[in-house]
Amino acid sequence: MTTFFIKTFGCRVNQVESQALLEQFLNSGAVPADSFETADICVLNTCTVTHQADKDVEKQIRQILRRNPHARLVLTGCYAAAHADEVRQKFPQAEIVGKYDLGKTLFHTDDICWTVSGHEGHSRAFIKIQDGCDCFCSYCIVPYARPVKRSKPLKDVLKEIDALERKGFAEVVLTGINIGNYKCPQTGADLAGLCRHIAQMEGNFRVRFSSIELQTVTDGVIEMMHRYPARFCNYFHLPLQAGCDKVLKDMNRHYDTSAYADKVKELRARVPQIGIFADVIAGYPTETKADFEATYAFIKQVKLAGLHVFSYSPRPGTPAAALKQLPHEEIKRRAEALRALDKELRAAFAASLVGTAQDVFVEEHKDGRPHGITSNFQPVVLENAAQAHGLVRARITRAEGPVCYGILTD
Repeated sequence: MTTFFIKTFGCRVNQVESQALLEQFLNSGAVPADSFETADICVLNTCTVTHQADKDVEKQIRQILRRNPHARLVLTGCYAAAHADEVRQKFPQAEIVGKYDLGKTLFHTDDICWTVSGHEGHSRAFIKIQDGCDCFCSYCIVPYARPVKRSKPLKDVLKEIDALERKGFAEVVLTGINIGNYKCPQTGADLAGLCRHIAQMEGNFRVRFSSIELQTVTDGVIEMMHRYPARFCNYFHLPLQAGCDKVLKDMNRHYDTSAYADKVKELRARVPQIGIFADVIAGYPTETKADFEATYAFIKQVKLAGLHVFSYSPRPGTPAAALKQLPHEEIKRRAEALRALDKELRAAFAASLVGTAQDVFVEEHKDGRPHGITSNFQPVVLENAAQAHGLVRARITRAEGPVCYGILTD
């Protein structure tokens, strides 16, 4: 009986794809190995978003080749796609297989539709609705690794949500490389059109968007969030990357700070208590000290709910990699300043919710108390509901730093 090992690196999209691979292996009669050392087939679903991601992948490859040299080693994902020639030279024993060729290579089927029936080890369900990006931000390797834009048919998304809801998943996250570019290949429905169908579905579940680009947050998407607050989370992860117009232009980001601030203002006017979080890059090569101070000030000005801070890391083959790089210590200093600001923002957002009623999705129980997240992605500890699970209504009674505490209201 064939045994397999899957290792996932990087983003939620990779995690969903690995879950689909897991289910496909099981359906084919294969069984999970105890470790990569005993597997007949080792599949690494790779990431290349940072230099550290590359190092992590290469470390795992070397471990497999050293400890299980007879295993079939299959590399897929962004690292394998973006650096194929280099990978073949470094690791000639490995097979490089594109995401949409895995079905034919591993299971003798035409395709893998990347549909999942559950999520091992997760309380929330993630659905991949879209793949590919052609934005070509100057620092980003992803368009080179996933250049072709694809979307899952609307009917398949709805069917997948329904199956997951029936299994008890109370929160579903729509994910992809650039979900705002969703377009059903059969009906032409965009993300707002998909949301209109999701809004009409039966069941006790809510939907959260993964990271979404500013330019793709349409009036239609906002209208769905406004009209159906119980179905769509009042939350956006809206990448910023820099709060300085000069740096945004250098990054090829296709918007300026005025457009970002206007979108935040619109979202807050239409979607009450919305939590808006953002990615930001510290130490882009052309970012001067004054540029960084402008970014810091802009983030404070728009009062984001929290940040995901990246220290700039050159990706070979991207335009930014050819630029003169800032000193490592300066990049580190700026990243630390932004992470300190992130703590301030999260504490302020948590404090702003004291006294409000929130729908909390219970993710786990620790120390005898349920821990969960609100629709607007605020961590909450429930203090009077030891057995609570799923979606519950709670009143926020206090905040300590970035964490809220609450009690059930029904």
